[in-house]
Amino acid sequence: MTTATDDYEAMALRAGRELEEATAQEVLRWAADTFGKRFCVTSSMEDAVVAHLASTALPGVDVVFLDTGYHFPETIGTRDAVAATMRVNVITLTPKLTVAEQDAQYGPHLHDRDPDRCCALRKVEPLNRGLGGYDAWATGLRRDESPSRADTPVVAWDAKRRKVKIAPIARWTQDDVDAYVQANGVLLNPLLWEGYTSIGCSPLSCTAKPGAGEEGRAGRWAGSGKTECGIHL
Repeated sequence: MTTATDDYEAMALRAGRELEEATAQEVLRWAADTFGKRFCVTSSMEDAVVAHLASTALPGVDVVFLDTGYHFPETIGTRDAVAATMRVNVITLTPKLTVAEQDAQYGPHLHDRDPDRCCALRKVEPLNRGLGGYDAWATGLRRDESPSRADTPVVAWDAKRRKVKIAPIARWTQDDVDAYVQANGVLLNPLLWEGYTSIGCSPLSCTAKPGAGEEGRAGRWAGSGKTECGIHL
C-alpha cells in the first residue's frame, strides 16, 4: 500500500533532478505551491537570506529558529529583527532541558567534553520535535561551504525525519549571497562584520573566527574533528 510519505519520497527525488538548474526563487515557489503551510524554513540567524527568499514565495512562511540557550546576543537580536521587519512567522524552538538543568544532569561545559551529545540535546532533538507539523523544510545549506556539503541536493528526501528537505541556495556561492544581501537589504548577523564566517553557539569550542586562508566553517568546533551539529547528518 502506497502512503503519503512514499509519494513525497518519490516526489523529492524527481524534484531534485528537475529543479537542479532552477533559481532559488523557482525552487521556493515550487515548495510553496506543493506544501503550502506544511512547509517551513529553518534559520540559524547567521543571515536572513533564505527566510527573505521564502517570504516572497509564501508571505507569512514559518521560520524556525533553534534557541539553544548558548547563542550570542547578536544572534538573538537578528532573530528579533527578522520577526519585526520581514513577512515571516518566526517560531523559536527550545531544548527540553535548560542549560542549568543540562549542567545538573550531564555536568557543566558539555559542549567542551561531548559536543555531539550537546548538539543532540540542544539542536537535533528540538528540531525533530518542531518539524512534526510540516511535510517539508528548507535550509540554507550551500555546496561551497565545506567538503561535507559539496553534494547537497537542491531537493532531497530526509529519510530520518520522513520529510522533503529543500536547499534552495545549494548552488550559490558566497558572492551570490553577498549580491542578494546588497540588492535586497537583507538582515545579517552583526558578528559577520567582526570576522566570523559561520556562527553557531557562543562557547569558543563551538564558534571561533577562522584563521587566514581557512574555509568558512573552519571556526566551528575548531580542532575537534567535528564538522556538523547533526541536523544535516
